[in-house]
Amino acid sequence: MTGATEATMPVGTTSGAPQVLLAHHLKQLKLPTVLREYDKVARECARDGVDHARYLLRLVELELIERERRTVERRIRAARFPAVKSLETFDFTAIPGLNKMLVLDLARCDYIVRRENVIALGNSGTGKTHVALALGLAACQKGFTVAFTTAASLVTQLLEARDERRLLRLQRELQAVKLLIIDELGYVPLSSTGAELLFETFSQRYERGSTIVTSNLPFEDWTSVLGSERLTGALLDRLTHHVSILAMNGDSYRLKQSARRRRTTARAEQNQAGKEAADPETGEITPG
Repeated sequence: MTGATEATMPVGTTSGAPQVLLAHHLKQLKLPTVLREYDKVARECARDGVDHARYLLRLVELELIERERRTVERRIRAARFPAVKSLETFDFTAIPGLNKMLVLDLARCDYIVRRENVIALGNSGTGKTHVALALGLAACQKGFTVAFTTAASLVTQLLEARDERRLLRLQRELQAVKLLIIDELGYVPLSSTGAELLFETFSQRYERGSTIVTSNLPFEDWTSVLGSERLTGALLDRLTHHVSILAMNGDSYRLKQSARRRRTTARAEQNQAGKEAADPETGEITPG
């Protein structure tokens, strides 16, 4: 009977150094944070008089926190953001017409649960992409799958997938994403086939998932990109049925930043020139 019991016990349970076996078992169980932290936390708990249950609780909480952090990082990588942006770094004062409270409310991601859309409209350089990326980051942090692309890139992917007979697979992937961000709609006119494929993407996601679109064009000018009033009307009908619209017209945020950098550089050069013009004997500045 004893032999049968020993035969069913895991190998290494009754022999070997405890630390080595514990490390092995924790790796097998895929608990790297517990492996890394258990000794330090044990010493802290011993010092503070914490009982064994709370000791285990601390370890498990650390593992869960680290696991969630890695999961969020995987979602961010899968989204393929061109850059990671947050609302904390967005200058709302630069676009006074933008409804800040609406943007902050969207960052809670309830619109994704309701499968609603967001459209950011405004001239170039006003921060539309920044806001879209920030909302995408918030969605990743809230546990939603996200995909980012430009309108031109998405159409190219759809055309290539059609030519390579994998269009249905790509469409299923796009439909499954909880939040699809399509940036820069309107910068590049689309072919009739490309416009139709883009329309299919919107249509397949209608009331199934949320989409964020940024565009430098008002709705009445979208026909110039899609090439068909009928297609444009049908697309807008689906896209704007459940939508929050962010009006982001104003002076170019990028141009303001560029002008600010030029002024800072000019002042620095003037200060440097003044130092170089100083008399080495008296320290007095001589006119240039």
